[in-house]
Amino acid sequence: MKLFFSIITPCFNREKEILFLIDSIKNQSYSSDNYELIIVDDGSKDDSRSIIKNKIINSDINISLIKQKNKGPGTARNNGMKNAKGNFYLFIDSDCEAHKNWLEEINEQYQKNKFDAFGGPDSYRDNFSDLQKSIDFSMNSFFTTGGLRGSTIKRLAKFYPRSHNMGIKSSVFHKIGGFGKLRHGQDIEFSNRIINNGFKVNFLQKAIVFHRRRTTLKNFFKQVFNWGVARINLGVIDKKMLEPLHFVPASATLLFFFLLIGTLFYPIFFFNILIVLFLSLIVISLTGSIKIKNFKSFFLLIIIIPLQIFGYGAGFIYNFVNRFIFKNNEFIGFKKKYYK
Repeated sequence: MKLFFSIITPCFNREKEILFLIDSIKNQSYSSDNYELIIVDDGSKDDSRSIIKNKIINSDINISLIKQKNKGPGTARNNGMKNAKGNFYLFIDSDCEAHKNWLEEINEQYQKNKFDAFGGPDSYRDNFSDLQKSIDFSMNSFFTTGGLRGSTIKRLAKFYPRSHNMGIKSSVFHKIGGFGKLRHGQDIEFSNRIINNGFKVNFLQKAIVFHRRRTTLKNFFKQVFNWGVARINLGVIDKKMLEPLHFVPASATLLFFFLLIGTLFYPIFFFNILIVLFLSLIVISLTGSIKIKNFKSFFLLIIIIPLQIFGYGAGFIYNFVNRFIFKNNEFIGFKKKYYK
C-alpha cells in the first residue's frame, strides 16, 4: 500500500523561492492523490502569502496555507503536523525543490525497509548561480563537512536527518512530540530524540532535494557562524550531539591563527606549513570546479571553503566560551537580516 504523505514547509519571506518548491511538488511522479502540501507561513512580511494563495487557487494538487505569527520554523512544522492528514510527514525547506522522483523514491524505500524516519541529501540544479553551486560543493564534499552532515554514504559522525529533507511516520510525532524551541539546530535535536527513542532511521541516498543556497558570501558566513553556535547549544542539551569531530573546524581556526603568529618568530618553518595548507585548498577547489564543470567555481571555492571553516569555527569557539566557561544562557548568533 502506498504511503499518504503530508509535505510540510515553513515559509518566512520566501517570495522569490516558494514557487519553485510548489512547482517541484506539483511535478512529482508520485500520484497527487497520495500526498498533500502544507505551507505554514511564519509571519512573512513580503508577498509570500499572496503568492501561495494564488498558487492554491490555480493548482490541481492539494495545497493548504496555515498562517501564524513569527515563532520560528520549529513551531511552524509542529503546526503543520497538527493539521496533517497523512500517515507519513515529510519536511522540505522553502528554499528547496524536490527531485521529480522524490516521493516515489521515499515510498519505494519504505516498502523495502519499513523505517520510522529518514533523511536525504541535498544538491543543486544546473540553473543555480555559480556561488550557490560552489557553496553546495563546500557543504557536501567529504573533504569539507559532507562527512559530518551526512550528505554522503561515507560519514565521519552520527547521522542526524536535517529538516531540508527528512520525514517521519505520524506515529513518531504522536509519541515524542514535535520540534523544540532552538532557533538553529532544532532539527538535529528532534532527530536525536527520534534516535534516543529507538526508532529506525535510514539515509535515502536517492531521495534528493535541490537546495538554493545563500546568494552572498556575507550571508553564507552568518549562516555557518550560527551553525557553529548551534552545535554548542545542542551539546548543552545532550553531550552525544557534540562529538570530537565537531571540534575540528574550531581547532583548524585556532591552528591557522597560531601559524600566522608563528611566522613572526619562525617565518620559514611556519610559512611552509601555510603553503602546504594552501596547496591542499587549491586541490580541493580544483576538484570542486571539475565536479561542477565550471572553472569560475575554482576561484569561488578558494574563498568559500576557508569562510565556511572559519565561520563555523568562530561561532563554535564563541559559544563554547559563552556556555561552558561562563555558564551563560543560550546564544543564538546573527538575528538581524539573517536571510537578507
